[in-house]
Amino acid sequence: MGPYDYEVVLIHGDYADLKRTDIESDELLLVALALLPAEINEGTRLHYEMFEYTVK
Repeated sequence: MGPYDYEVVLIHGDYADLKRTDIESDELLLVALALLPAEINEGTRLHYEMFEYTVK
């Protein structure tokens, strides 16, 4: 799966909304914070590859 690049748009509760940055898309992906690196904040850029998110 992937690779894909995302930006954290919004963190709310135990979830984050991610927006793809490697293609033109207005859709948001809802992801549980437990699956994301602990150091993320809104605006953090992430890379997704092989079922793993890493800070870019």
